[in-house]
Amino acid sequence: MLKNLLNRFLATPTAPVLAPAPARDDIARADALIAQGDDLEKAGDLVQAEAMYRRAVEAAPDHARAHLNLGIALAEKGDEAGAIEAYEQVLAIDPRHPFGNYNFARLAFLRGDYVRAEALVADALLARPEFAQALVVQSNVLDALGKSEPAIASIEAALRLQPDDAGGWFNLALMLQKAGRFGEADEPLARALEGDPDNMAALELSMRLMNDHGFAAEALASVRRIIALDPMAWAARSFELMLMNFLDDIAANDLFRRHVEFGRDLEAQVPVRFDRFPERGDPNRPLRIGYVSRDLLLHPVSFFLAPLLEQHDRSRAQVYCYSFSDREPDPMTERLRKASDHWRDVVALSDTALADAIHADRIDVLVDLVGHTGRPRLGVFCQRPAPVQVSWVGYLNTTGLTRMDFRLCDVRTDPPESSQPRHTERLVALPDSLWCYRPMFDIPIDPVAPFDRNGHVTFGSFNAALKVTPAMCRRWAQILLRVPGSRLLVVDIKSERKKAAMLQEILGLGVAADRVEFLPRVPLDAYLGLFDRVDVTLDSFPYGGGTTTLDSLWMGVPVVATIGDIPVSRSAASVLSFLGMQEWIAASIDDYVDVAVARVSDLSALRAARDGLRPRMAASPLTDMARFTRDLEAAYRDMWLEKTA
Repeated sequence: MLKNLLNRFLATPTAPVLAPAPARDDIARADALIAQGDDLEKAGDLVQAEAMYRRAVEAAPDHARAHLNLGIALAEKGDEAGAIEAYEQVLAIDPRHPFGNYNFARLAFLRGDYVRAEALVADALLARPEFAQALVVQSNVLDALGKSEPAIASIEAALRLQPDDAGGWFNLALMLQKAGRFGEADEPLARALEGDPDNMAALELSMRLMNDHGFAAEALASVRRIIALDPMAWAARSFELMLMNFLDDIAANDLFRRHVEFGRDLEAQVPVRFDRFPERGDPNRPLRIGYVSRDLLLHPVSFFLAPLLEQHDRSRAQVYCYSFSDREPDPMTERLRKASDHWRDVVALSDTALADAIHADRIDVLVDLVGHTGRPRLGVFCQRPAPVQVSWVGYLNTTGLTRMDFRLCDVRTDPPESSQPRHTERLVALPDSLWCYRPMFDIPIDPVAPFDRNGHVTFGSFNAALKVTPAMCRRWAQILLRVPGSRLLVVDIKSERKKAAMLQEILGLGVAADRVEFLPRVPLDAYLGLFDRVDVTLDSFPYGGGTTTLDSLWMGVPVVATIGDIPVSRSAASVLSFLGMQEWIAASIDDYVDVAVARVSDLSALRAARDGLRPRMAASPLTDMARFTRDLEAAYRDMWLEKTA
């Protein structure tokens, strides 16, 4: 975002006068020295350029331009204190000096003095309203102050003055995305990439925008362009692996191969730094369990983690949380903090510093809750700061690292005969399920089924936009066509572009538009209440639902799911199978439509399922947090005893 801040203005503005000002020999001498300094600066000789500007100041101490050029040279040398003194001299001579205010504002912004920068750049624009570079600085200052809408207005004004500025278009796209207006960011980002197609920051924003919209293939195209430009762009390479889980034309073995390549290359770059750990000591002593995550806030991972931390037996486990979130804490963050024995905010730490901190804490079992989602910290695990390293719940696939020892799963998400060969970790199946569910709110179920209230069956989709593929939309359309009068309720598709793409697929097969309804994201308690509008939830493929499946079943709404070749395509089916609901699982995606149609053909059975699902879940190990915690602690100890033998 600082690209345009590098432009400098060395000339002072001219002001209209009634008659030419009398010539001054001292200013003429100073201007000649400034010209020599400019030539030296262009040649890369900042030392001699500074000397010339100082001579210009001596020749004409009240000449603002001399002080301005000296300030700019000092700022480029890194002498910020000297530059500030020079800019203050400019403004003492001419408080409205546009370039003095502009350059001083730019320096104040880079120093993090946003309040002062805001006032300075405002003065620059008062003196010179169509000062494009000052408008760019103003937009960055306002953005840093959290004033997103005025910041957007400033960068838009700058672009009206210089419409070919690729950096400005990127700034606008980034600010729109940060403001949650990502649908409006597409065009400015396209303008930015048109002017600078290999700009890494713009390509990264493109991949994240397409991810926000819910288009995995389009996001993947930007990711692969980044990787082509920089094969060691580890964040992009990790993001590529995550996105590949969402594509329905990727073979499981090819996906595994890409994970192995990632792990091999990263481990070649990041050596093991720790090979000595504290003596095992008493094999029954409390283990130090470290959880590493950027999602220790209102996020599905935390829904599973919070009750676990609260249930951990402190005679068996001491809990350390390493949070590297760059978002503001929320009530869930505070709940997790209170449930931890030791909390570390580590967002500012490098991978090396974080590995040092973990090793200094003498962690016995280090648990990664991120994998290849978001911005991972797998470089920490490559250094092996703990004797046992485990992947759990955040990423339902292999990390590709040989230094990640284990991945927790269950036998339904990961049948050992097919899943173990596609993992660099050893799979450890928990006795019951990969998940244990505790609803965040006590929401009652409407005793009357939606089809009894409405006179028609309502299907629902509650999964993230990225999981909803074009092929899935066409299958949903086929279901609607085969179930007369049925409706589809789609929740939490924020992108208008994604909605349009989904409707194109669904309506293209002949479904009337009034049979499909989109609802925006709502607070969690209201979200759970939306299940009362739905008779059957339709799972996505190949990336199925985990949290949404459990939410749906708890709210009395059965789920139609299927089974694929990778763990994420078995997540919903694993829960259904554990509850004995095999009739809701299609043997393959080809049978998905038939299963959905068959399940709503018997409304009495559907009504009975609604009435019996919550009691069935409540009586099952899926909601027995004490049992789940004991099983997990036992798994941790078995891993530790094995690795420290």
